[in-house]
Amino acid sequence: MKFRRERHTKIVATLGPASSTPEAILQLVHAGADTFRLNFSHGSHDDHANRLRMIRKVEEVVERPIGVLMDLQGPKLRLGTFENGSARLCVGNRFRLELSAVTGKDHVAHLPHPEIFEALSVGNALLVDDGRIRLRVVERGPDFADTVVEVGGTVSDRKGVNVPDCALNLSALTPKDRRDLSYGLSLGVDWVALSFVQSSKDIEEVRAIVGDSVGIMAKIEKPAALGDIAAIVAASDAIMVARGDLGVELPPEEVPTIQKRLTRLCREAGKPIVVATQMLESMVTSPAPTRAEASDVATAVYDGVDAVMLSAESASGAYPIDAVQIMARIIRNTEKDKLQRDTMGAIAATRLAVATDAIGAAIRTVAEVLPLSACVTYTLSGASALRVAHERPNVPIVGMTPKLETARRLALVWGVHAVHGNDAESVEDMVASATEVAAAEGFEPEHRPFAIVAGMPFGTPGSTNLLRLVFPTPNQLH
Repeated sequence: MKFRRERHTKIVATLGPASSTPEAILQLVHAGADTFRLNFSHGSHDDHANRLRMIRKVEEVVERPIGVLMDLQGPKLRLGTFENGSARLCVGNRFRLELSAVTGKDHVAHLPHPEIFEALSVGNALLVDDGRIRLRVVERGPDFADTVVEVGGTVSDRKGVNVPDCALNLSALTPKDRRDLSYGLSLGVDWVALSFVQSSKDIEEVRAIVGDSVGIMAKIEKPAALGDIAAIVAASDAIMVARGDLGVELPPEEVPTIQKRLTRLCREAGKPIVVATQMLESMVTSPAPTRAEASDVATAVYDGVDAVMLSAESASGAYPIDAVQIMARIIRNTEKDKLQRDTMGAIAATRLAVATDAIGAAIRTVAEVLPLSACVTYTLSGASALRVAHERPNVPIVGMTPKLETARRLALVWGVHAVHGNDAESVEDMVASATEVAAAEGFEPEHRPFAIVAGMPFGTPGSTNLLRLVFPTPNQLH
């Protein structure tokens, strides 16, 4: 019997210097990692290619589809350089930002981004070095901005700049991102995470390049995205709540509310949602998380998110395997709580007037009446499994697909146990194959009934129109 997860919520683990050997990746999978993130803000193309090759070798060993998420860097807005490498900014002093290439001092700095000056208005805030320094615009022009220092400190060469109060006329894809995206597609990644999303047009720009070959995950880390969030959710294949950058540009007390709001929107729409950043941050240097971090992970699970993500904890921390193991334990323990299902069920799925959604709703009801061992969903694109998972039924979902890339993409989705297998050719073949797969994957169809969701004619994407219940013996439960 192949191994399977005893939980519904998935884990995304970032690979990095602390976790980039075949042995480490195999340990991470056994610890609980379902999808691996390749962070293209760091490392070379060769680094990422080597990591992906190792993931695929581990995938063969464990005989489980493993998802790969490439995370694009996105636009990085930075100051120029300073005389002697840094300058001290004092509260109440004036500080001028110029488009021209001036040498930075305690009263002036180079800001080589004309799109910022175009967007700024008097009264806007500028955050430097992850918000450690805050400036307020008091006068502006097409090539300068005079500001007053509201929160001071030492600023050094090429520190990042955030502009929380306005949308910038910037493409979410930089020339570097385009090169990285092309390379990632050639490697065969399953998901692309797009940074710096401000509107649904950013998603459409990437869609024009990738089509349906990979899933597009919009990272919500800019306040501007919240103004177009419904359209962004509709245009994307998944959403990531990137709480780190979001917390820089927004007051920290607003981030939990936004996380809840985004979770509800995605749950209602049936789009996978990943909660990311600093979930077990203390485990970068400590063998155990804080109680608050454990509660943070549990909160996301109670809300029914599809996946929670580890960043530095698994990429560069001292305890990458432990971090995944502990996160998996938190998830399993939380999902055992009856309150978890009650809390998760408080968000109702939005159903379309289509057969797939009607069958998904029926599966949820059937699973509440019959002790189903599994729901085997035949799917080509993954859409059928996604719509069943949308209902959050109280039964494991076996996403059975003849396309390996679909199985890998489904590894991110709540409750879906992805299986790469042959499509059915007839109803009899469908029942026989589903029974065989359910038994091989440990769902015991010989002891409890299970459901099959499929489409007829077989092999036709988007044709889900069949729900069949299979009993161990006719009309009798055991």
